[in-house]
Amino acid sequence: MSVILEVEHVTTYRYAKPVEFGVHRVAFHPRAAHDIRVLYADLTVSPHSRQHWIHDVFSNSVAVVEPLVPADTLSFTARFAIEHLGVKNQELPIDEEAKFYPFQYAADDLTNLSGFLALQYPEDAGVVSDWVAGFMPQRGTIHTRDVLSNINQFIRTDFSYAARDAMGTQSPAQTLALRSGTCRDFALLMMEAARGLGIAARFVSGYIYDPALDEENFDSSTVLGQGIQSLDAGGGTVGSCATHAWLHVYLPGAGWVPFDPTNTLSGGTDLIRVAFTRTPEQAAPVAGGWTGDANDFLGMEVSVNVRRRLPAVTGSPP
Repeated sequence: MSVILEVEHVTTYRYAKPVEFGVHRVAFHPRAAHDIRVLYADLTVSPHSRQHWIHDVFSNSVAVVEPLVPADTLSFTARFAIEHLGVKNQELPIDEEAKFYPFQYAADDLTNLSGFLALQYPEDAGVVSDWVAGFMPQRGTIHTRDVLSNINQFIRTDFSYAARDAMGTQSPAQTLALRSGTCRDFALLMMEAARGLGIAARFVSGYIYDPALDEENFDSSTVLGQGIQSLDAGGGTVGSCATHAWLHVYLPGAGWVPFDPTNTLSGGTDLIRVAFTRTPEQAAPVAGGWTGDANDFLGMEVSVNVRRRLPAVTGSPP
């Protein structure tokens, strides 16, 4: 069963007086594929701006925005709707040679995946490897998918989610030491764990649907939403009030498989991808600069609203 999801994302920057803005790159447009169909997408910018769209190095849709006049407020409002068809990722067959760990990628795959196999924090490799060793059976057959699912589940159950307004991510070593972090930190930790095992992984940014925040459609009996696979249903959805982050790992035969260690998810129709990149830093929703005095910047506000709509949405947003 397909699900229609509408997203409204507003990011606003406020300044003490009008400042001049440089070119901004904005990544709010959802990625369409066989499992997601984009019904409409719109980006509004204030003050008046020029904008055009490009594909970045990862083929993500990025708006290049040039504000034309100084202002004391810069606002980006993205609205879109998707039809999420859903894929039962845990049921996708893995090639026989990759079902059990360790395995080797084919030569062509190895070339294409090289950037997603390289560690971002090689200095943390030892501490991450020691942590991952706890998920590996001491003897017998090691199932590749089970190892990944165990890491995905353990982060949710053994780590605490701690929202953080500051940009950037913690290093994997910091997250392991603190046993807490944001969705970005948890995604990065699992990425580095997978890469340390020789499994390609990439960072994914987007949104997550939380039925509990959708008053019109909330049904407590289906709090996990349509099609979500969760190994731990306790605690509710985390990360739904802003942009969300998770990861993909590449398993031969199954392709890029999503894992959300913040919520112990492995697919379903509630994860709405916008961009995937090699590192978290490359997936910033908004990047740009301004010219003014150092104390002119007053702050940033972010509002994200994700709603489910049935029947299907057609046409343009109201």
